[in-house]
Amino acid sequence: MNKVINQYLIFGFLKTIINVILIFICLGVILNLFEEIEFFKDLDIGIQMPIFLTFMYIPNMIIKLLPFIVFFGSMWYFFSIKSNTDLLSLKTFGFSNFKIIFILTATVFIFGLVIIFAVNPITSLMIKYYEVTKAEYSRDTDHLVSINKNGVWIKEVDTDSKNLRIITAKELNGNFLSDVTVYLLDKDNNMISRVDTELVDISEKKWVFNEVNEVVFGNEINKSVLKEDYSIESDYDIEKINTQFKNLDTISFINLIIGYKNLQNKGYQKELLDEKINTFLALPIFLVLMVVLAAIFTINTNDKKQNLYYIFISIISCVVIYYFKDLSIALGQTNRISLITAVWVPIVALTLFCSIGVIQVNEK
Repeated sequence: MNKVINQYLIFGFLKTIINVILIFICLGVILNLFEEIEFFKDLDIGIQMPIFLTFMYIPNMIIKLLPFIVFFGSMWYFFSIKSNTDLLSLKTFGFSNFKIIFILTATVFIFGLVIIFAVNPITSLMIKYYEVTKAEYSRDTDHLVSINKNGVWIKEVDTDSKNLRIITAKELNGNFLSDVTVYLLDKDNNMISRVDTELVDISEKKWVFNEVNEVVFGNEINKSVLKEDYSIESDYDIEKINTQFKNLDTISFINLIIGYKNLQNKGYQKELLDEKINTFLALPIFLVLMVVLAAIFTINTNDKKQNLYYIFISIISCVVIYYFKDLSIALGQTNRISLITAVWVPIVALTLFCSIGVIQVNEK
């Protein structure tokens, strides 16, 4: 009998979670589709590409919102078993509130592991395809950063002269580009100059070059000049480039673990890699806590008149958790605390709150 009841709880709960996921997918498609249409409005393509890219992007967004999806799904499920007296029936079979919560939290913990190890590799490939495709259609824009097997490519318009600057480099290592060539073209795409150097410091938007060889192209004679002091003003620095092309969403949790050292050698910051890994590790625990939090707000009372009150409080709490999580990450990114600590602080705080609340729930 207990096995049948356990299956009833688990499958009913998962069905509710999937329904909420589908609702969020629909909302995400509607909102993101407008953004994709806006992006492609000046290009001669049909509606198929914006729709296709939207469905490439949405799964990754769903994973990011999964804790809050689980929270609302859990709220929905607990309200449903209370309203149809299933909760009362379960108690007659010896199921306490704590046991019900334990079954559901164990279910969502396994669900989180499945997301990390089975779903995330697929969504990371989808978001990678999304970004590569968007980059291809962005090739005619004034500013573009691309990293591929051929090295680093940067396209930008010089703020003062309005000439086009194309920069190629073999690799990005820390704050430096190596084996760099800078082409300067006029508005008619005629070559104005070419600069070659071995190393460029891009820690700031004023790029400082090592010894350079500059070739200035004229109508009849090309002049080659060796310069020891050379710099340019760019719209990009290392921080902006990192945010432009090093989207860790394109790398799955498994690849983060396996290729950790290799990713560092490619220029990925160790702190950002550690943050992403710990974010994945914290996901199943975060999902568990959101189920417990939903139980605290719903099972804590049998008065149906207070349901709206608890729904309102739960939504406010959800918003507070979201911004507290963002605040913690912001503190980590500004070096107030470590990024790993920033990931786990909201988890620890939520655990302390839920540990107190679940005791009170079990007494009901």
